[in-house]
Amino acid sequence: MSNDSTLNQVSVLIVGAGPAGLSAAITLKKADPNVEVVVVDKAAGPGNHNLSGAVLEPGALHKLLDSAVPDWQESDQAKKVLVSKVEKDEVLFLPGKNLSFNIISMIKMAAKMKLGFGQMVHHGDYICSIAQLTSWLSDIAKGMGVEVVHGFAVEDIHYDAATGKATGVKLIDQGLDKHGEKQCNYVAGETIEADIIVIAEGCDGLLAEKFIDKAGLKRQAKQLYSVGVKEMIRVSDEQYAKFGDGHVVHAMGYPIWTPVIGPGMFGGGIMYAMGENRIAVGMIVGLDWHPCDFNPQDALTQFKGHAFVKQFIEGGEVIEAGAKMIPEGGFYAIPRDPATNAVGKSNVLLLGDSAGFVNMCKIKGLHNAIESGIAAGNAICQTLNNTSGTAEQYTTLLTEAGVFAEMETAKNFRQTVAKFGPLQGMPLSVLGKWLPQFDIESDWQELTTARYRLKPSVKFDKDTFTAVAATEHREEEPCHLIIQDETICVEKCLSKFGAPCITFCPAGVYEKIQDQPKAANPSNCLHCKTCQRKCPFDNIRWTVPEGAGGPRYKTM
Repeated sequence: MSNDSTLNQVSVLIVGAGPAGLSAAITLKKADPNVEVVVVDKAAGPGNHNLSGAVLEPGALHKLLDSAVPDWQESDQAKKVLVSKVEKDEVLFLPGKNLSFNIISMIKMAAKMKLGFGQMVHHGDYICSIAQLTSWLSDIAKGMGVEVVHGFAVEDIHYDAATGKATGVKLIDQGLDKHGEKQCNYVAGETIEADIIVIAEGCDGLLAEKFIDKAGLKRQAKQLYSVGVKEMIRVSDEQYAKFGDGHVVHAMGYPIWTPVIGPGMFGGGIMYAMGENRIAVGMIVGLDWHPCDFNPQDALTQFKGHAFVKQFIEGGEVIEAGAKMIPEGGFYAIPRDPATNAVGKSNVLLLGDSAGFVNMCKIKGLHNAIESGIAAGNAICQTLNNTSGTAEQYTTLLTEAGVFAEMETAKNFRQTVAKFGPLQGMPLSVLGKWLPQFDIESDWQELTTARYRLKPSVKFDKDTFTAVAATEHREEEPCHLIIQDETICVEKCLSKFGAPCITFCPAGVYEKIQDQPKAANPSNCLHCKTCQRKCPFDNIRWTVPEGAGGPRYKTM
């Protein structure tokens, strides 16, 4: 399949060229070189839509590549992508703007006691750029005969309720103007038929959610989310030498919660040594925050101004930036087929973040994404002649790989923090195995009229942030961010909350135009989907834009 092709039928179709989808393709091609595998992705190029910390547990990557790519560790790409191994692992508690306490010894003690948050030890893991990792895996897959095609956005899945199987997917129409009228370059979205469909499109994927609804999959608990905002900062030789290669920092406390002033949000800051005088600095915040004027980028500003952080990055140049949501609901939020307990149904599989395989006790999901890809590839190979059982076999292999056992260790972690707040919830999470399953509100229902108490004096520069994310969409295409009822914005949201989407959108998509909140700048969109999950009236829907739009990350 090529960008100008009209091929409509494939054997195995993988939607999403991230680590999970590409791992499935590599595993399947290694097991059966003759099977036809096509991967479609909405980004303009490999890795363009992939953003993470990222600290990667090595086991899953070794399992994927050791047999498929001999001597892969000696390749130039591996040495570039896997920047270094974690040699200095710090977990900081920040009680205020100037103080910091390294609590890694407590975390290591918890690890020895096999307590949940003891999993937050990262020594020996790889520090890597997920964008570059994805690009590398894409090259490996292509070299094995997988067809990886970028710039194809999938908007729907054809599911036959009578047979319980999916028959294919539909690509989005291209060449429409802002009013939905056909332009001279109009191309109708093709339908691609497939024997097996793998959904690996990332967090809060539109296709995944449509499939879950059509196939009747169920979650035991609501999916919860965080949003991460991240900058890649180039610093001086002296600053980088002081921070050091192989150094990772995870911080909790200031500026999103402190024992004295609150405001009691889940999350924390990160700092990773990325080589070549670059330090990745980010802030992750649970979308269940309360203050209606909160912007995660303001928290990032305050974190960068903390005495510990500032010494390493002051005067540095932000060379890349981006934002992404993280699925945090954990074990109970994994969508399953009620009849078989499978993560998918019949000939459709859900992988990685699309399934919610993030372990919040580790603050990691990348290794599970790769493990899910390996399980999917092997399951497909084993069931090519009986695709109605592919999802069940995939789920069996996930169990054998230990993915569910790991997810169960953190099954109540995020819900406990949501129920009691970070100050009480973090210690209580130690009892997660014995606590009941809490019924937690959706993230959008948690917004209040409270104000963020640590608002910076200077407004965050979203224009520059968006510019270094290199995001773009065709200016004339229809707006993919739909405000369902604009009267709600004026009559309810503005008066009570002040249109928080204008504040929290990391790309400045939303503006107030003549007292009406509008998605005025859809071409700025970073595809993080925060607006869809945090609008306090659940009034925004993120729909699929034309292929090749969005950010173009290189080292995130």
